[in-house]
Amino acid sequence: MSLETRPDSEPSMPARLPADLTDIAFENPSVVALPTDASGDRHPRQVTGACQSRIAPERVPAPRLLGWSHPLAEQLGLVPPSGTAVEVLAGNRVLPTMEPFAACYGGHQFGHWAGQLGDGRAITLGELPAPDGSRWEVQLKGPGLTPYSRRGDGRAVLRSSLREFVCSEAMHHLGVPTTRALALVTTGESIVRDMFYDGRPELEPGAITTRVAPSFLRFGNYQIHAARGDLETLRRLVDFTVRRYFPDLLAPGERTANPEAIAAWYAEVARRTAVMVAHWMRVGFVHGVMNTDNMSVLGLTIDYGPYGWLDVYDPDFTPNTTDAQGRRYRFGNQPAIAQWNLARFGEAIAPLLGELDPIHAGLAEYRQTFEREHARQMAAKLGLNTLDDPADMHLLVACLELMQVVETDWTLFFRQLSHVDLETAPPVDALSAHIRARGRLKPLEDAFYQEPTEDVIRRWDGWLDTLAIRVKACDFAPGAREERMRLANPAVIPRNYVVHDVIQAVTAGDTGPLDRLLAAVERPYEEQPGMEAFTGRMPDWARRAAGCSALSCSS
Repeated sequence: MSLETRPDSEPSMPARLPADLTDIAFENPSVVALPTDASGDRHPRQVTGACQSRIAPERVPAPRLLGWSHPLAEQLGLVPPSGTAVEVLAGNRVLPTMEPFAACYGGHQFGHWAGQLGDGRAITLGELPAPDGSRWEVQLKGPGLTPYSRRGDGRAVLRSSLREFVCSEAMHHLGVPTTRALALVTTGESIVRDMFYDGRPELEPGAITTRVAPSFLRFGNYQIHAARGDLETLRRLVDFTVRRYFPDLLAPGERTANPEAIAAWYAEVARRTAVMVAHWMRVGFVHGVMNTDNMSVLGLTIDYGPYGWLDVYDPDFTPNTTDAQGRRYRFGNQPAIAQWNLARFGEAIAPLLGELDPIHAGLAEYRQTFEREHARQMAAKLGLNTLDDPADMHLLVACLELMQVVETDWTLFFRQLSHVDLETAPPVDALSAHIRARGRLKPLEDAFYQEPTEDVIRRWDGWLDTLAIRVKACDFAPGAREERMRLANPAVIPRNYVVHDVIQAVTAGDTGPLDRLLAAVERPYEEQPGMEAFTGRMPDWARRAAGCSALSCSS
């Protein structure tokens, strides 16, 4: 294995007009600064003493652009891609300023150390400087074999690629910290996939997603070097990370992170992770495979595989068939798993700290930040100013318990809650109480998957009475509560059944539904006439449809 390192280069200060991708001069700070396997050998193998492997994408026969994120392209200073740019997005052309690589990392998968993993079907092309001075790594997912492909082929299929493309952009517009997706390209080849590992493989159309983020560094990038006892490479990676992405933690002129800076960095990673997971819980997102190699050190949602969205509120819901028995990554367990993953990450960098106290402090920062953020965001969902009082938490818990008595749609319930009348005069007898309760719940009818019983209606009515008292104490200006709820509760999310339908249409050659869905998820908090097909509750067929209600890690 040939190792390559070069001195750090000073970043330039770009100032340019929107341009085609092929006219951009890329930078390669990771390859410049970190030990790199420069052999070019894509044969799957153990790669030691290196943070990444230089590797070029493999060519595809007939690339065609299917999707393009115009909002992200505008931010990056890109115009719609030329034919040559599509060749770059498909991996058929590497620009002269690009130095493509696949990253080396390890990770805990389903709670067990899995050793070396790495970018098995992802290749980073380089770093793109945007007009505003920000820098973004551009990565292809599905461009062919890398040294980390293990038993895979390095390719991706349209099904999984479209899911990642749509969900990345939807999460951004929902206000959830996330990696982004710039483009979706079909490759003109067929890929063999056994979706549920049940011995029934099928041919599926191939595709490549162009992913974009300030960095794709994850907990596992550090874990692999710690597990191997390679503290020199670990130290270089930590110094690079802090210097490049957390420069405020260093004193002026410093290029090496001392223990105090590393401790502060760990606490910041913990804080960002807590904010991210609180947002997941707010919008009802279930990652599905929260392994440590799928956790970003920038606190971004990364690696959209067997993810799902809460249709029916169920804290035990997991969309990942691989996780169906243990349900380790179920919706309600995500905050605890994030903390567990942070602890494993802390263990990896602990040798650079010399003590564990900073790790304990970082984990405490995670817990405190999550509790604060989760309470703030759930208060907004309910239309309250805070959840500071213990009675407020009882109000929230009672709501969640009632949502499980009759199957209740997470997104529809909270979106419609702002339309419920909380100022109706108190009833004077049992009949008027019944009429009031029925009328009050009418805005929520579409959120219930079954007809609620009279007892359930009475219980909801009592809960609404308690909510009304709490709302009155908030003393909102007219319309302020409704606006607060509207901005916390989306109308449009990329529900699994919706994306499933779009995949079917695109596979059949109709890209219209994809274009309409992308337009809808760009304005998730607005009511959008004509987009009703994307906002309804889960139909019965979706509970059983393969690749819709349940997905595997190959999804």
